[in-house]
Amino acid sequence: MEPIDSFDLRLFDLNLLVAFDALMRERSVTKAAERMRVGQPAMSHSLSTLRMLLQDKLLVRVGNTMTPTRRALLLHERVAEGLAALQGAMRLSEKFDPSCEERTFRLGFSSDVELVLMPELMALLRTQAPGIRIVGHLVAAQEVERSLDEGTLDVAIGCFTPHGNRFRLRRLYEQELVCLWQPDLLELSSPLTRESYLAAPHVAMTLDDNLRGCLDAALTEIGERLNVVAASAQFLSVLSIVANAPVMATLPSGIARLHADRFGLSMAAPPLELKLPPISLLWSVRLDADPGAAWLRDRISDCLAPHSEKLVSVA
Repeated sequence: MEPIDSFDLRLFDLNLLVAFDALMRERSVTKAAERMRVGQPAMSHSLSTLRMLLQDKLLVRVGNTMTPTRRALLLHERVAEGLAALQGAMRLSEKFDPSCEERTFRLGFSSDVELVLMPELMALLRTQAPGIRIVGHLVAAQEVERSLDEGTLDVAIGCFTPHGNRFRLRRLYEQELVCLWQPDLLELSSPLTRESYLAAPHVAMTLDDNLRGCLDAALTEIGERLNVVAASAQFLSVLSIVANAPVMATLPSGIARLHADRFGLSMAAPPLELKLPPISLLWSVRLDADPGAAWLRDRISDCLAPHSEKLVSVA
């Protein structure tokens, strides 16, 4: 780390960096002023001062929007990281007692982890931290970094790969896939052959409008494509479809272990080498030193640790 030039920083009002961060996040003087709870003239003055000190326009109006310059984009990543570290340092003395904490955490999921984690996590919280509340929902990979940056998510759990130094990552376990089908509706033998797997009609799990689903990247990597006839954003919906229609689904083994017997489904290993990213915890450096958030991340890790050893064995 380079030594700090205290005299140089003394000449620069650090509040301007907070204003710059707000302007970059909102891309609007009016909205940035609302975010900082100051008047619009004050925010306009901050932008003018920043332009003068940094010798750059920083934000340029294009139509009805404010577009950042290249220097502004490069600068903001460092500024956001520095502000997050400063905020974390300010909270180091914060006391945390899970038994009496009153707080709501927001979790984002990209996969079956929500169904695997939430029952066990909530059982643990009700005994150890009854005042902590959890809001969980599925989040697409392209949305997770923005959600963590804006604070609408406190932690993300799933197959996420962060970009930039403003995030922290903790790998939990490798994903394993299982093929599921209703044997009375779809005549397949185990082990599955490559030909029967590719020919079977599939229902896919997807978080966007892509009918090919979350396996798309893994299939593209090996040059294959499934015969997908339906897709859903809900794992239980996919399982219900498989239980009632002559279709197959390829899902994470955690879902299979919990629900295959309940839906009367047969299981087999996919006959293709499908490589998926590992399941990880992802959070912003903004919450890195937050004792409550750190405690919750450790409990999430504890709850999911056994699942790397409990993966379903299939023929």
